[in-house]
This record gives sequence, structure tokens and C-alpha cells, in this order.
Amino acid sequence: MNRQPPPASDVSSMVPRVPAWATPRACVEDPVEGAFMAGSALNTLDNLVRAEPEWSGAWRHRLALKASSASMTLIGRVEDESALRDAWLLRQPGDAPGPAGNVLAAWRRLVGRSLPPTIEEVQTVAGLLGVGWSDGFADLIDGAREEARTGVPAPAVAARIAAAVMREDPKAEILAWWLADCALSWRMGWRYSVPILGSQIHAPLLRSGPDGRRARPGSDAFERAVFIAAALGAAEACRLAEDMAAQAERLRAVVPKLRSKAAGDVVDRLVGDDAVSGTLTTRNLSRWASRRLFDRLVELGALRELSGRTTFRIYGL
Repeated sequence: MNRQPPPASDVSSMVPRVPAWATPRACVEDPVEGAFMAGSALNTLDNLVRAEPEWSGAWRHRLALKASSASMTLIGRVEDESALRDAWLLRQPGDAPGPAGNVLAAWRRLVGRSLPPTIEEVQTVAGLLGVGWSDGFADLIDGAREEARTGVPAPAVAARIAAAVMREDPKAEILAWWLADCALSWRMGWRYSVPILGSQIHAPLLRSGPDGRRARPGSDAFERAVFIAAALGAAEACRLAEDMAAQAERLRAVVPKLRSKAAGDVVDRLVGDDAVSGTLTTRNLSRWASRRLFDRLVELGALRELSGRTTFRIYGL
């Protein structure tokens, strides 16, 4: 007997939520309170990450997209999430993704691999982020490993490795945030990184002092800011997961209604990545059949068109 999928509302309720009291709503000056919030929020997120739902690949890549968008602002570029998707998905085979696409590629590398990174991988990421390599960066991985062994809380490990990057190269803040997220996931013991700090770079609650400046890695306020960023990022990640879980369940539920032999492969791609191009072709799926399949999935409410265009469409959970 085939198991009937639970209603989307039931699926959403299976995703743990960060308690409201652990989600910062106003500036948190007390470091103990910030650490308490971060601990609760990370515990909730940890339960979700370790469950490894089938749509976790799409979820992690969506979070990578959000971190990439925040990184664009950090380095003075204007690409938003939609432009980053375009840079990644609409390029022709063999085309370079360009500066914006390279930043997205760096964050996608973070969520698509097991931890910890090798020195060669960090070198590659630095190049993608436009950061010149410094031999001092090679010591950061060993430093983070030692911090993790001593039982230092995950946000503190993240803050310290980010500060170390900035001491080595004050212009490498984008790499500092990438490594902060890497170190946090590493310290939490997750198999794949879940970027929750990078998306919070410009969060108003991370500003401090009479002039309301953004806390930068290495500043006196930065470690406190990372605890707040962890609480905010974990809460946002769980909210996103709740939405994507319901969408993924609707997608799986309509598969038996589809006549396409390639539907299963397309669904696997959709639950494994942030988005796919509307012109997707596979061994069993032509471009024309792909368009018809995506139109049908949208009609059934199982998929979203993410670009808002009538041509060069992009689909995802």
C-alpha cells in the first residue's frame, strides 16, 4: 500500500522552529543574553540539520544564495538574488560565471562538500571571492581545529577565525565571513556547512555604538555580534526550511499525476538545488518536454517560477 503524503501543514510542523524568545528583536547589549539566544537557536537548527531531510540540498543552496547576495553588498556590487541566479543558471556551457557568479560559486562550494576544508580548497575559494592569497591563511584551518578541540562555543570559534583573517589581510572581509560560517558548521559537527552568518552581515541588530556602525571582524563588538547573527540566521534558516519542506512535499505528491518518464529525475534536481533552468534537458527530457513539465508543475502548485519573466524562466521550491 502506498503511503499517502501528509498535508503540507503537517509537514511544515515537523520542521523545528527557533523559539520566539531566542530570536533577537531589538539590540542585545548583554553578552550572556546573546550567548543564551544563540545556544537555543543553534540547538534547534542542529536538530534540523542532523535529520537531513531530502530537500536539505535545496535548502542549503538557497541559504548560500542569500549569503552571496549579502556578500555582493559587502564588496560594493549590486547583484541581488535574482541576478545571481541568472549569472549561474543562464550561462552557456564553458562560459565563465563572472565576478558575481564566482562569489555564488564560493558559497555553493561551502554547502556542497564535507568539512573541514583543505588549504587548496581555501585557496580556490579566496580566488573566487577576489581575495589575494596570503600564506598566513594556511594557519587558520589548524587554528580553528585547535579552537574546536578546546570546546569553545561555535559562534566564538567563528568570530575568532574571522578576526584572524582580517589581521592577516584587512581587505579580506568577504573571506572572513565565508570562513566564519565554515568554522561554525565545523564546530557544530555538521556533515555539510549551513551558512547562517553570511546572510546577516548587514543585519541592523549587528550594529553597535553611538554611531551605529556595522560590527566588522576583529572589532571589539564583533564576537557579540556573531552570537546575535547566529541566533538571527538560525531562526531565518528554520523559517525557510518550513516553507521549503511544505513545497517539497507538494512536489513529491504530484509526481504520480505526471506522464513524463523524466519527472523523477527533475524532482530530484529540484530538491537537491536552489533552482533549475526552465530549459533543462536530460537524456530523457527535451527542451520542449521540459517546458511542458514545468508548466504543469506550476499549474499543480508544486513548483514556483522564480524569475518573474515570461522567457528564460527559472524554477525552484
